Amino acid sequence: MAYDETGRIAPVDTSSGVPAAVLENVFDDPSHGEPGRDRIAVHVVWEFLLLIGLAAVTWLLWREDADALRDAALKTLLVDVAALGLLTLAAGLSLRAAAVNLAIGPVALAAALHFAEQGDRGVREALLPALVVAALGGLALALAVVVLHVPGWAASLAGAAAVIVYIERRTTPVVVQGGYDPRRTALYLFVGFAAVAVLGGLFGAIKPVRRLVGRFRPVADPARRRGAVAATVTALALIASTVLAVLGGVLIAANGDGPVAPASGLDWSVLAIGTVMLGGTSAYGRRGGIFGTLLAVCAVEVFLAWAVTQDWTISRWAVGGATLGAGLLVTRLVETFGRPRPTPPGGVPAGPSGDGTISTGWALTPSPEPADAWPSVLPVRDTDTVDSWESPRWESEPRRWDAGDR
Repeated sequence: MAYDETGRIAPVDTSSGVPAAVLENVFDDPSHGEPGRDRIAVHVVWEFLLLIGLAAVTWLLWREDADALRDAALKTLLVDVAALGLLTLAAGLSLRAAAVNLAIGPVALAAALHFAEQGDRGVREALLPALVVAALGGLALALAVVVLHVPGWAASLAGAAAVIVYIERRTTPVVVQGGYDPRRTALYLFVGFAAVAVLGGLFGAIKPVRRLVGRFRPVADPARRRGAVAATVTALALIASTVLAVLGGVLIAANGDGPVAPASGLDWSVLAIGTVMLGGTSAYGRRGGIFGTLLAVCAVEVFLAWAVTQDWTISRWAVGGATLGAGLLVTRLVETFGRPRPTPPGGVPAGPSGDGTISTGWALTPSPEPADAWPSVLPVRDTDTVDSWESPRWESEPRRWDAGDR
């Protein structure tokens, strides 16, 4: 019948024998991906646990020093959250694109030093040149990654080395110049970061968007190119992550209590990447949660504020290493429980209720046989027996016709 032919004439993927229309609806990467859709339940459960952890550490901070959550101290904490949040967004964007940018920490510190030196000229005059240089540097990094098709961590580490050379030209801390105080707009900065983090997570949960952003993620030989679309998206992600790192560095400098000290800045990279992985973003790229980044950043900054009330001196390397180690465990959970459900042996991946062309609910299952290969329902004829109707006597005996029989 006519509605059966749509499923039979659909183009078939040669590698799996499944019609391409079904692959398009079932596979996250129709060309190479595993059958099924990514599961989001693991992110929901983990983000609920992060919320509990944030509530617990906030309660500890309030019990030790309630003033840390009021007035000026609260504004400082919100700006710290926004600053680390921008670096975490930069790390998360490059991670989701499967080309992690390790240079975000040195870039942020270089921007902080630049703003400390040039802040007396005004925020716009100091910020615009830094953003232009960051965009150009991100473009150079992106070209190295997508044209040579090399791992993002290796290319960005080379870029980080170049930025550290610029930082090491200063031998003494730099006092922040100018009168810009981000604490006056602390709530707006925090809300802006939270909105971008949550909206980015929501868009990343949409299958076409997630597939597009994470297209650079290798599925077979990692040295094989993933196409022009993957290269373009990854390049944009690297440029955007570098620009976000500059904005985060400006907030770090403006919200600090003292001068900006020259350093490698890689501790900021470790902390940002560890925080975004702690929030549920996979180290392999593509997969990530919705509220995880926001909750993880808040939990880390509140913990650091609580550590100050305990008179603890904790290195940023220590906090970054701890979050990165925990983030690796979260990545394993996300990749294990977030991947598509296994397909039964010999079964076809479960697609939508309809076939994409007919919306009446008919579910078409491709037949392994050709359309005209109908199975035989008649008994097999035995050649050893003679049918009485085909007996030779009917041909040898003369035919009689009796008029009385009529």
